[in-house]
Amino acid sequence: MSTHRPPDRPAGTPGGSAPPRTLAEDLRGRGDDEIALLLRARPDLTTPVPVDLTQLATRATTRASVARVLERLDRFTLQVVDAAVVLPDGFAYEALCELVGDVPQLAAAVETLRVRALLWGPASSLRVVRTVRDLAGTAPAGLGPPLAVALGATGPSRLQEVLADLGLPPTADAVGAIAAMAGMFGDHKAVAALLTQAPPAALEVLDKLVWGPPTGSVRGADRPVRADEANSPVEWLLARGLLVPAGPQTVVLPRELALVLRGGRVHRALEPTPPDIATTPRDPQAVDAAAAGAAFTAVRQVEKLLELWSAGGPPVLRAGGLGVRDLKRVAAALDVPEAEAAVWLELAYAAGLVAGDGEPDEQWLPTPAYDVWRARPVAERWAALAGVWLETTRVPGLVGTRDDKDRPVNALGPGIDRTTAPEVRHALLGRLADLPPGTSAPAADLLADLAWHRPVRTARLRSELADRTLVEAELLGVTGRGAIGGAGRALLNGELNTAAEALAPLLPVPLDHVLLQADLTAVAPGPLVVELAQELHMAADIESTGGATVYRFSEPSIRRALDSGRTAADLHRLFATHSRTPVPQPLTYLVDDIARRHGRLRVGAASAYLRCDDESVLSELLADRRATGLRMRRLAPTVLAAEGAPDAVLSALRTLGYAPMAESATGDVVVTRPDARRTPPRSLPPRVTGEPPAPSASLISAAVSTIRAGDRAAVSRPRGLGNGEAPAELPRTSAAETLLALQSALADRRPVWIGYVTREGRATQRIIVPLGLEGGYVTAQEHTAGELHTYPLHRITGVEAVDVADAAADTETGAGTAK
Repeated sequence: MSTHRPPDRPAGTPGGSAPPRTLAEDLRGRGDDEIALLLRARPDLTTPVPVDLTQLATRATTRASVARVLERLDRFTLQVVDAAVVLPDGFAYEALCELVGDVPQLAAAVETLRVRALLWGPASSLRVVRTVRDLAGTAPAGLGPPLAVALGATGPSRLQEVLADLGLPPTADAVGAIAAMAGMFGDHKAVAALLTQAPPAALEVLDKLVWGPPTGSVRGADRPVRADEANSPVEWLLARGLLVPAGPQTVVLPRELALVLRGGRVHRALEPTPPDIATTPRDPQAVDAAAAGAAFTAVRQVEKLLELWSAGGPPVLRAGGLGVRDLKRVAAALDVPEAEAAVWLELAYAAGLVAGDGEPDEQWLPTPAYDVWRARPVAERWAALAGVWLETTRVPGLVGTRDDKDRPVNALGPGIDRTTAPEVRHALLGRLADLPPGTSAPAADLLADLAWHRPVRTARLRSELADRTLVEAELLGVTGRGAIGGAGRALLNGELNTAAEALAPLLPVPLDHVLLQADLTAVAPGPLVVELAQELHMAADIESTGGATVYRFSEPSIRRALDSGRTAADLHRLFATHSRTPVPQPLTYLVDDIARRHGRLRVGAASAYLRCDDESVLSELLADRRATGLRMRRLAPTVLAAEGAPDAVLSALRTLGYAPMAESATGDVVVTRPDARRTPPRSLPPRVTGEPPAPSASLISAAVSTIRAGDRAAVSRPRGLGNGEAPAELPRTSAAETLLALQSALADRRPVWIGYVTREGRATQRIIVPLGLEGGYVTAQEHTAGELHTYPLHRITGVEAVDVADAAADTETGAGTAK
């Protein structure tokens, strides 16, 4: 007797003592809390909410739903599933213990399967949902088919020959012969005695097949061989039924024999607990500091990227995404590898900070949401980015790989979503967060732990997602030195505000000053407040970054500030107010010189015209050979016409050393603001999901109430009169309930009452034993006449249960025939 036997469930029907005969009856015997647990563990069952318990049971046994819940089981629970499908339905918990081993975790695994409705019935008579058996395939845990299945096509004479070669007495029929062989192969002592006579090479053949795969190839496998005629190790095994032909050139090891050779266990190595994780303790303060530094860098990289694209971004590919060359340019501008540049690109896109502008020649540009994000404190900006990364289905690590059609996967393009990405990120980082604060663990150990908890899903995600999750977490500052920081823990709990509050004290304090140098540079010894950073980005170009940021003032950068509407006085005031060093004279002269020439020359649209109050300037332009490409001609003393677009003329004149300004059709100065290049308002990119959302507690409660109410209405119909009599009225059940009842009766070869409407429209009642269910028809044997009939499902009005004893009495009395 197992010392860890799970508690028995109540009987299938309230107040009844008989064990449940179907999953619907088992669910009917569960309490509301247990139904709520089922819906919480399998949220797909609530969309839409089932009308009653029968429909819930039907939906819980569909192939898609069962496959989804199997993907969420850990490795040991899947090993228990393998052992359960090896046993015939109605097995006892103790039989499962013999196949798996009496480990403490077995009872919890069985309870997990019961809660999820993959296993049902009392501990003395457990049943596996048929869909689970179908998904397990023909070789669960590497075991071959049962002997009865393997020998199903073998003739009676050949079976008697095998019995004789095994030293067993002959039997009257094939069923008895197979039963005698199965009994011998299931006896450890009998098998051991038989194998002592086997040649060593035959034992080697069994050793290769015993742990799977259970099939092997050999010529003439289906040729009958007697023991005294065997000339090879395989023939020695075939003659005694230790191997069974599965085709002209294929042999298979029967399940009963394989279990004996495995020592009565289904798996070679049982894994009831996840693998150990080697941990390395670190200073929690050092971890938080490292994570904060990475978080600050992440925010700066995203901001630098979008500032780079504010004046005009790269084109959007026709198929969507960013070109390979443009990705290289971004990586060079950020001074990072392309893989890291892809992370910042995808992060900005997932957060809705960058999108296509929707124009005919579409470009990637910052969105209006970027301006809102940029104005927030750094800690809040990080929390927004990290929160999006944790939940997005986009996987930056796929950039640069090839898709199923051998096409390159581009950044910001389609084909980069993986529905299970958020789940894997939460699982990996959650396991790291379960360790003591400041504790790091090797990536290989964390991946092995994930593979134990989600073996089915991890198998196809390990190479493309799991390996990159820890790298991206370190880049983003969710982890530091391989351990979860304080802000990262709050982030995993979904507390973005708490995460920002935890990170804020660890970030460098924003500065409101710079150090102006005589070489036309400004040194920012730390991060700047948002307003000062924006002004400097407008008036200077970033020359280098690191512990301090160096800005370079130049003629184009000063002109850019003047184009945006700033005046020379505004720039002098900016430098004087925010410089801790005296304003260098060269910088003052640079600003004044450019401001003096700025705007004297105006360029507007004709094709393009140039206007200047100083006629000598225009005369100088006409005489300048470098400007011949503009094909200018004088229209008036102060106006020139040029062939070309205003933007091209502006660019050419600035190349020649002039400082022209753009002019509108009404003669007003066109001010170029740094935030002018923005997309229209954009929503966040769609999150590709393959799983239904987790139902709320209120939805679960409402669903349980709805299902119970529908079930009470369903079971309130009048039942049969008993003692083999036909039901008092024509059985009527829903289509789902009818299908489930017929499937159950088919599996158990159990008779049932059906209400049936003939082609002539006459209502009848009869007892049938279903033999097949396919294509909208049920093939059945009429219990009284013993004839086979095919019934269209749409003509069956309902199904009622009938006891076997009643059916036998009905056969004798002739009741149940068509009326």
